[in-house]
Amino acid sequence: MLIIILLSAAIVGVLLVIYREIRRKNVDIWLESWFKGNSSVSGVKPIHVLFCYVDHYEPQWGRPERAQEDQRVDRWCSEYPRLVEKHWDADGRHPIHSFFYPEEEYRKEHLDKLSLLCQKGLGEIEIHLHHDNDTDEGFREKLKSFIDILHNDHGALSVDPATGLPSFAFIHGDWALDNSRRDGRMCGVNNELIVLHEMGCYADFTLPSAPSETQTKQINSIYYAADDPKLPKSHDTGVEVEVGVESSGDLMLIQGPLTFNCHSRKWGLIPRIENGDLRRSMPPTAHRVDLWVNCGIHVKGRPEWVFVKIHTHGTQEIDMPVLLGKESDDMFNHLEKKYNDGTNYVLHYVSAREMYNIAKAAEAGKSGNPNDFRDYLLSRPNNLASE
Repeated sequence: MLIIILLSAAIVGVLLVIYREIRRKNVDIWLESWFKGNSSVSGVKPIHVLFCYVDHYEPQWGRPERAQEDQRVDRWCSEYPRLVEKHWDADGRHPIHSFFYPEEEYRKEHLDKLSLLCQKGLGEIEIHLHHDNDTDEGFREKLKSFIDILHNDHGALSVDPATGLPSFAFIHGDWALDNSRRDGRMCGVNNELIVLHEMGCYADFTLPSAPSETQTKQINSIYYAADDPKLPKSHDTGVEVEVGVESSGDLMLIQGPLTFNCHSRKWGLIPRIENGDLRRSMPPTAHRVDLWVNCGIHVKGRPEWVFVKIHTHGTQEIDMPVLLGKESDDMFNHLEKKYNDGTNYVLHYVSAREMYNIAKAAEAGKSGNPNDFRDYLLSRPNNLASE
């Protein structure tokens, strides 16, 4: 009897620890969606793996001296080409890095250097922004000014053929898209999705944000969110982008993978969150790559096109040896060995813009090789080498 009591107490204790960890990491926000799951990779062969690497690229992270900012950018411009020049996808393309550059950190010299990477076909520049206690008008002004600078002074950003105006992808600083923090900090704009749409944003790439409280209920999805301008976090759920179905809502959101990594457990017991983040403490192992692919993110009705969007904060010195060194080299090797055999899998390295174009092509009913649709709606920016 004593043994039974002790075992019961131990089980209750373990369950209590798990419950507290779930609440502490905000897993309760999205756990139900994870249990429901998303379709895994399709039985149709081959599976086309669309690999997109987005970067919250912040040279002024930690408010360093100007010389350190320059060193951060120079290191990427020097080491990234050497890393990726030996890697190719099925289309003969090197990995392409999507630099989401912060509006509030603008320096012409940094963007000029990144534009040189773009001219080599190794990157594209999009918009990142941190703000707090902002307004509709203030947010619009920040975006307008930065859009003009990126497009006119650096040849970045594509042009929307329907409007003739620059178009951009967006990542929200501090994860707080559409005022999604409970305390209302790090944003302040409840109609942010509407503003982004009206200013030319073609898709948001912020998510997943777990373990942050800003994480949405809907996970592992490509979907449209409709903004309620009176309420925050209107993108908590939305309508999946679907083959043959017209777009809806105010903004497309392209999420990265969110699941659990049972190979990495806290205290040897609780699986850690897998959110597609790359850094020294979370190196891109082969097992993690497999988890990303197996999340099966796709446009509804086109499961054989699998969208894998991972993210990093590329300018932090502690992480750069992983992001620019052997661990990332091994990641690309694994992608090219396992997911580019031409029979079961075909690998495509894509930018954020190309990923959006391919999603829209799927929505329009296109099929076959997604390489044909890299520039489906939005053409290449001026600072990107022509093919």
